[in-house]
Amino acid sequence: MSSPTPSNAPHDDHDDIVYPQVIPFLLVHVACFAAVWTGVTWEAAVLGIVLYWLRMFGITAGYHRYFSHRSYATSRAFQFVLACLAQSTAQKSVLWWAAKHRHHHLFSDTEHDVHSPRHTGFLFAHAGWIFARRHDTVDLVKVGDFTKYPELMWLHRYELVPAAVLAVITFLIAGWPGLVVGFFWSTVAVYHATFCINSLAHVHGSKRYVTGDDSRNNWLLAFFTMGEGWHNNHHAYQASVRQGFRWWEIDPTFYIIKALSWAGVVWDLKSPPEAVLRNEQKLGSRVIDRAAKDLVATFNVEAISSRLNQALETTPGLADLRARLAAAQHRAHEVLAHVHLPYLPTREEIGARASGMFVRTRSLDEIVERAHRMILEAVGARLAPATP
Repeated sequence: MSSPTPSNAPHDDHDDIVYPQVIPFLLVHVACFAAVWTGVTWEAAVLGIVLYWLRMFGITAGYHRYFSHRSYATSRAFQFVLACLAQSTAQKSVLWWAAKHRHHHLFSDTEHDVHSPRHTGFLFAHAGWIFARRHDTVDLVKVGDFTKYPELMWLHRYELVPAAVLAVITFLIAGWPGLVVGFFWSTVAVYHATFCINSLAHVHGSKRYVTGDDSRNNWLLAFFTMGEGWHNNHHAYQASVRQGFRWWEIDPTFYIIKALSWAGVVWDLKSPPEAVLRNEQKLGSRVIDRAAKDLVATFNVEAISSRLNQALETTPGLADLRARLAAAQHRAHEVLAHVHLPYLPTREEIGARASGMFVRTRSLDEIVERAHRMILEAVGARLAPATP
């Protein structure tokens, strides 16, 4: 991102929120109450329902599966249609959306994630992050595969044009009720259904895969977001055009994209490998590292170090070990790896805890081994300075 704050800076404060930018967002919500005066006609209600699902498809098939993950290919003309449909939701340009989403996957649920309930809180992850100054601009390098298209760059500069045009159309179709109910009500509903994937889908639901983050599968969110609620599946294999990996995991976005492929509108649909579907894939080093850090966090390293320090100082039989730790200095963990000490968790103990934390994965031993090393390094760093 091309904001003054580096993209890898920790999100340790929220005091850079640009409050004036919240005003249009709030006004869209306030506009919904105008239905008290305009009334709710059946034409407007139908229009709102149709626009909710149509624009939700623009988000799921456009913003997300195409522009963010390139999970299928299409023509330049239909690419523009998808971009206009997506931006009719007033969720900024497809370039902004895709760039932020790619950054999210790169740092999912770490301190560098743009929206992580774990690090920034539920409400900030749900909507607050959008208004932060550091997220107002976008690093177009992250979406260099799309910046070569002048029409997408035009939509990036004039991101609200599709939404404004749609608002006018709803008024022409059904008058003031059409604008209020058809446009504003459906816009707010689409906002929060989308935002729930950033917030709720990282808090509530089930986990089929070890992904190194908090992503979860949530069937209720999957219903309201046309399949996006199978979020843990998605984080396990991001490039897949299909996010419901099991037959009972309803994924309407995929069904529509599949139908479009039969008509020749889209092609090159990417599917998850069989190893992923069977949950037998070998995890990448980044996922293993993140999972290991989560495992280490369940142990109180400070308490372990304090108890070991006390034992080293008060137990005459450990004098030789104290000397070896002092000589090892920054490599004290290598000494600890070859001794058995009270309070220091063994590989077996770490493995037992890992089995209770994580779902089945063939990389569990690697996660345990990495966590064991992390604990030894953390404890060794705390013991070495205290030795003579």
